[in-house]
Amino acid sequence: MMQPSDIPSLPRGVRLHHDRVRGSWLLAPERAVMLDATAHAILSRVDGQRSFGEITAELAEAYDAPPEAIAGDAAGLLGALRDRRFLELA
Repeated sequence: MMQPSDIPSLPRGVRLHHDRVRGSWLLAPERAVMLDATAHAILSRVDGQRSFGEITAELAEAYDAPPEAIAGDAAGLLGALRDRRFLELA
C-alpha cells in the first residue's frame, strides 16, 4: 500500500502523451497504455515533487469526493503502474 509520504514519479522514458488520432491520453514508453479520465487526472498530478497524500488531497478537493475513496483508487492505479515499471516511488 502506498504511504501518504511516498513521492511518485514517472521514470525516464515514460511520459504522458496526448494522441490526437485516438483523442485520448497515453502513457508512452516503448509501449502505450491508454488512460481513462480518472487515470489521467491522477497521473497529471504526478510530478516527482508532490507526495501521494498531496495528490490525493488535491483530487478529493477537485472532485468533492471522500479522501479515503480517492486514496484507494489512486493507490490501486499507481500500484499497478509501478508493478509494470511505469512508475517509481521515492
